[in-house]
Amino acid sequence: MFIGHYGPAFAAKPLARPVPLWLLFVAVQWLDVVWSGFVLAGIEKVRIMPGFTPASPLDLYFMPYTHSLAGAAVLSLVFCALALLFVRDRRLAAAAVVAGAVFSHWLLDLVVHMPDLPLLGDSGAKLGFGLWRWLWISLPLELASLLAGAALYARAVPSRTRTGDAALWVFVAAMAGTEIYAVFGPPPAGPQAQALTALFAYGVLALLAGLVDWARGTWRG
Repeated sequence: MFIGHYGPAFAAKPLARPVPLWLLFVAVQWLDVVWSGFVLAGIEKVRIMPGFTPASPLDLYFMPYTHSLAGAAVLSLVFCALALLFVRDRRLAAAAVVAGAVFSHWLLDLVVHMPDLPLLGDSGAKLGFGLWRWLWISLPLELASLLAGAALYARAVPSRTRTGDAALWVFVAAMAGTEIYAVFGPPPAGPQAQALTALFAYGVLALLAGLVDWARGTWRG
């Protein structure tokens, strides 16, 4: 899952309005941000196997630190502590929402991934419901997650400018298009290319989310 992770980012904004939308965008991809860094460093491993599943060519066979249940819990707390540097109001509520946003990544991965999510380290059983095997289910699910989160954000945090909602829905449409291209476009050239592309995409989307938040006049809730 890629774009679908941003549905919870949008949905979390009404629960913690002092948290900027860009920060929530980073939160929901934090596990993959660290994962990308670990892949570049050779700490975690991935194979690019076109056709591995209809929805993803990634064989995520070794990621015990970022995508184990225990690792996800630890990284949720780490990012929560970092996020508080950017929040001044309602810090306890913000901390809970940010930690939940980070951990939502693991829960959504559980739904679509093949069984590659360990509980602790790389030993024992690995979890994953494997919806990536059925593209006609997993792709609509991702888009529905994105659209539902964006709709909740638009309704619960009304734009204070005339162009704010237009900016939001253009952004959401572009995100949906990005996901469709990622699914049907060419596979990554290799693990390093995948990690670098992912980091670039996470940074650009967080920046654009911040601009949308600003354009709607909802940057500070």
